[in-house]
Amino acid sequence: MTERRTWLAIALLALLAIGTEWLLWLVRERPNEETFAGPPRSDYALTDFTLDALDSAGQRTFQVSGPHLARRGDDGSIYVTTPDYLLIDGGGHPWKGKSDAAWVDKDGSLMKLQGQVEMHRAAGDDDKPIDVVTRDLTARPKDKTFETAAPATITQPGSILSGVGMRGDLNDKVLELLSDVHSTLQPQRAK
Repeated sequence: MTERRTWLAIALLALLAIGTEWLLWLVRERPNEETFAGPPRSDYALTDFTLDALDSAGQRTFQVSGPHLARRGDDGSIYVTTPDYLLIDGGGHPWKGKSDAAWVDKDGSLMKLQGQVEMHRAAGDDDKPIDVVTRDLTARPKDKTFETAAPATITQPGSILSGVGMRGDLNDKVLELLSDVHSTLQPQRAK
């Protein structure tokens, strides 16, 4: 009789354990079926491309080209790897540049140049050439402005300016270093 009670107790404990596991399975937290995992998918991708962005008057505000572009379907923005870009200043002069990557919003009003950023404006009628080197630049091509909080260097014939943080207004042809500004002036040869 004792042996029978032992087996009965073991059977009841086994049923209790199985029942407990079943109840825990019923009340467990289930993952949300609609949870998105991973990066957003692209609507489309381009390789070896050139894209011209125009304003409402049909004038080019910027151009970007590069080896790879991906357009995100959820917000319409584009992501470009190692782009070459062209911004147009208020006088219609081109500023050519490169960066490690670029992100542009859907309507082309905001462009984030990521990583190492280089910009160059060639000499014009009364303008000297300018080279700008910085990192992580935010540009607003339609407004013709840009800014960064990173260190920046502005080089023109005869001078090198460096500082931390920079703003630029290409309408007014103004580049402004924000803090810790240093200047190196190179002597000009007498003619």
